[in-house]
Amino acid sequence: MLKIWHAVKQFCRRYRFVFRFIINATALVNSLFLIVSYLYPDIHDIKTYYLQASLGVFALHILFEITGAENSAKNLRAALLDTFALLVGFFFKETLEFFQLFIIGRQLFFFFGSKAKSKEKKISHSWFYDSPSVIVLLSFLGTIAAGTFLLMLPEATTEGVRFPFADALFTSTSATCVTGLAVVDTGTYFSRFGQIVILLLIQTGGLGIMTVSTAFAMLLGQNMTMKSQSLMQNVVGESSLPNMFDLIKNIVYVTLFFEGLGAAFLYLTFRTVEHPPSDIIYHSVFHSVSAFCNAGFSLNSDSFSSMYSNIPLNYTIMMLIITGGIGFSVMTDIRKNILQKFQPQRFSLHTKLVLVTTTLLIFFGAGFYFVAEYSGTMSGFAFTDRITASMFQSVSTRTAGFNTIDNGQLSQASVLLTLFLMFAGASPGSTGGGIKTTTLAIICLSVWAILQGDDDVTVFRRKISDRSLKKVLSLIAVSAVVLFFLIFILFLTEKSLSFETVVFEAVSAFATVGLSMGITSKLSVAGKIIITVLMYLGRVGPLTLIFALSEKKLKKSFAYTEENISIG
Repeated sequence: MLKIWHAVKQFCRRYRFVFRFIINATALVNSLFLIVSYLYPDIHDIKTYYLQASLGVFALHILFEITGAENSAKNLRAALLDTFALLVGFFFKETLEFFQLFIIGRQLFFFFGSKAKSKEKKISHSWFYDSPSVIVLLSFLGTIAAGTFLLMLPEATTEGVRFPFADALFTSTSATCVTGLAVVDTGTYFSRFGQIVILLLIQTGGLGIMTVSTAFAMLLGQNMTMKSQSLMQNVVGESSLPNMFDLIKNIVYVTLFFEGLGAAFLYLTFRTVEHPPSDIIYHSVFHSVSAFCNAGFSLNSDSFSSMYSNIPLNYTIMMLIITGGIGFSVMTDIRKNILQKFQPQRFSLHTKLVLVTTTLLIFFGAGFYFVAEYSGTMSGFAFTDRITASMFQSVSTRTAGFNTIDNGQLSQASVLLTLFLMFAGASPGSTGGGIKTTTLAIICLSVWAILQGDDDVTVFRRKISDRSLKKVLSLIAVSAVVLFFLIFILFLTEKSLSFETVVFEAVSAFATVGLSMGITSKLSVAGKIIITVLMYLGRVGPLTLIFALSEKKLKKSFAYTEENISIG
């Protein structure tokens, strides 16, 4: 029996290159089908038959790879992902298009991975690898472009029509940049395929494209080149390689845990006899991912306005938003402290600032909303529902974008508060946007230091570095200039819209919040492009753009004489 197994293993090892070649050819044909199906929607049936045949070929490929594997652990990891994609494509016919995308993406990973390994020996220095900020900018652009193309496919809409380019670009950017602004009703306009494309864009943009691509490559059993490792160290901000790998694993594990837990709780709140369990599971997963990634996309036409009194639903969504918005490094720090019998003094300064600032913003924001809207949009609510709605609005406004009250009916006081909370945003290293909680905290601490007559900005017995203070100043200045310039252009293109609604829309886009006063679908093509640019700049961050332009600049080896100037 062992001899037979050994013979089979040798046979698979010798001839598996045949199936590797076939899989490469299959990926190429799938790519052609993507393009042709966009030009000629009538070939949908032919494409379906081809994809079903591809499932069988891929199953044989997996069998040959596992049987002929030299490194069983590495190949088993890749085979598990391949098998999962195969089973999903086999049992769920609606996901055949995603099996098609998986095959294409899988082979592209292998192709570029092998090219990188072969070129690493020849290239000793590359501006591309030495500029992580450029990598971030380009990776988001590439993902947005791919999402735009997929959303323009006839299969992405319920009516089988092509989504206009400007709208597809807007929606793809909104999903990738986890904003949530939408020109059409996501739940009714898009097919299941289109909705899952949006969901994947949200997950990819929320976690960070480099993190997702690295985790995907590791699942496929690909080894990272030394330059790729160095690049990821710069992107994720780790000083050592082991810490970088641990951080990526922690990000993936934490994300899956909270999104899975959130989906389970949402399933219990969504569960009704009118809908089949599969639809409720899908609904729960979509909203759990959207909430954790602070995206704000909803399959409900009114977001959660009709569910303002559903307390379990509201607080589940709020906890997902807060968890995704405090940042992965903070979650890792909290987990370590819990494992060490919870010693608060061991929290890093960053974690302390984030937790304190986030808590203050949530409760002060909720208090102001409660007062401002008590007799307004919440006039018909019960007292407990008013408290819940105030908390939900305060949490969601700082980059999530879900709503339980009509933003178009907010009082002027609430609009002003919303603009402030949107601009403040979530925390660094999170799925949210805005100028970030730590930036706001440092601004307040700087003002306090001036009032106290202190030369140093201190908190929790630590001094804030001058470099951090300069970054805060640069971030505020660049954000203000970007908003002023693009809002000015919006006023020129959207003359029929009011001042309040345009400013609200622009700040919401730049802070990647996704709240609107009802004008998103009324924007002109030029207006949609401007909002698209705002969403992109808000997600990658103004400082990332500055660093991308300045990374190759030489540092000065001298200093000028210091002199004070009059201010104020």
